[in-house]
Amino acid sequence: MSLHGSDRRDMSGVGGNGMVAAASLRLRLNPNKEHKPDGYEDLQLDFSPNIFSSLERYLPPSMLNVPRDDKAKFMREILLKYLPLGERSRSQKHREYRQKIIENYQPLHRELYSVNPATFFVPSFLRAINDNTEQSFRSIMSEPSPGIFIFDIFQTNFCELLLSEIENFEKWVTETKFRIMRPNTMNKYGAVLDDFGLETMLDKLMEGFIRPLSRVLFAEVGGATLDSHHGFVVEYGKDRDVDLGFHVDDSEVTLNVCLGKQFSGGELFFRGIRCEKHVNTGTHSEEIFDYSHVPGRAVLHRGRHRHGARATTSGNRVNLLLWCRSSVFREMKRYQKDFSSWCGECSREKKERQRSTIAATKLRSCVHAWKLHEIENRGNKVRRKDGERGVLRPMAAVTVRLR
Repeated sequence: MSLHGSDRRDMSGVGGNGMVAAASLRLRLNPNKEHKPDGYEDLQLDFSPNIFSSLERYLPPSMLNVPRDDKAKFMREILLKYLPLGERSRSQKHREYRQKIIENYQPLHRELYSVNPATFFVPSFLRAINDNTEQSFRSIMSEPSPGIFIFDIFQTNFCELLLSEIENFEKWVTETKFRIMRPNTMNKYGAVLDDFGLETMLDKLMEGFIRPLSRVLFAEVGGATLDSHHGFVVEYGKDRDVDLGFHVDDSEVTLNVCLGKQFSGGELFFRGIRCEKHVNTGTHSEEIFDYSHVPGRAVLHRGRHRHGARATTSGNRVNLLLWCRSSVFREMKRYQKDFSSWCGECSREKKERQRSTIAATKLRSCVHAWKLHEIENRGNKVRRKDGERGVLRPMAAVTVRLR
């Protein structure tokens, strides 16, 4: 996907028949913040409707007012360039798999399938979101280590209902012998919440409650443009996963909330934020942080913040994970080389280069001052000798070349 500044905005347009010319598939570098994008939830699309709504602000001006179907086709052609044929096939199969579950699974608590803020969230979190200021956000959270934010989010009743719904889904899976996809390549247990009907609720959770926080706390990694998610639960304990190895998430921002139950162990350990280039570099002492889970309490961090989970030594622990992604940031990142605004190692390298530059500048200044001093000393010696002989010469007669 090629990106051009607003000064190149006329390079793309619509043909006389209303169709978009293939050569004009380009997005603007800067979004039109005043433009209100269309909704795409009712269309059959290859990608999340949120991605289309997010990308629409980056369309060239000539595309903003064309019919919605034309805009969708325009953006789809761009997105398909970056989704290999094999991936498209897997995507189609996954849609069919999800549809089969939704058609056959009967939810136990239908009130969970749409966001009800008054029954989902604790009052302090809800007040902060309604105030929608950085001050209100920070008033309800702590930041025990840079980039890791901890706050109470869900009411106990919501956690219990969601646990009950998950258990009901797993019971249905067992009874029907339905083979489900697990959340990721590292967890053998747990379930993808999007797959059994909770996608819309999680979309609203991300858009209305996590994105406002991320806009303030994680602006440098696309926090303001989060437009898709992967929502799932993981399960640890007896007959479940025990621990989780050191890794980074496939997200820009990750929400991790413990739902319960009774357990010991299972602490998260964080070891610094890294870009792809530096993901395997060492950890510095100031980057080490361990966190013990509390039911209903959230941990919000960058997806590139390296972390893992220690063994759950007794009981069972279930956590809700929401990997929030920004298609705009991911595209922009393709053209960047400097990630020092968020990668710990890039930041250290940049500071080291700056220190080296300052040191070299100081050294050159000292050498220059020393040479000037030598010039002055030589001039003084010449004047003294000429004075002894009764000869007066102007300083210009003394020439010393600076090297």
